[in-house]
Amino acid sequence: MSSDEDNDRIFKALSAATRRDILDALKDKPQTTGELCARFPALDRCTVMQHLKVLEGADLVIVRREGRERWNHLNPLPIKQIYDRWIGAYAGRAVEMLDRLKSDLESKGN
Repeated sequence: MSSDEDNDRIFKALSAATRRDILDALKDKPQTTGELCARFPALDRCTVMQHLKVLEGADLVIVRREGRERWNHLNPLPIKQIYDRWIGAYAGRAVEMLDRLKSDLESKGN
């Protein structure tokens, strides 16, 4: 599978607010599917499972089964890869531009 296909799947998974909320819920600790269903009472179990399937398909959630429980773990690596490719370089340039602006303003003030 190509990197572009992986990125498309990640961006698609992140495009839904509910899926981003699920990832936020998993940020601090893994949770069972039942716990996630309880956190989102407006959604039925089937809908939560569909969102988890999309997140798992994008490798944003890693599932571990323990007995009858399904534990969902956040996998932050795909998000870091998106950050490294799309955000980090742009953020670095923005900081450089702000630093130059600050220096220019300070030198004109003297």
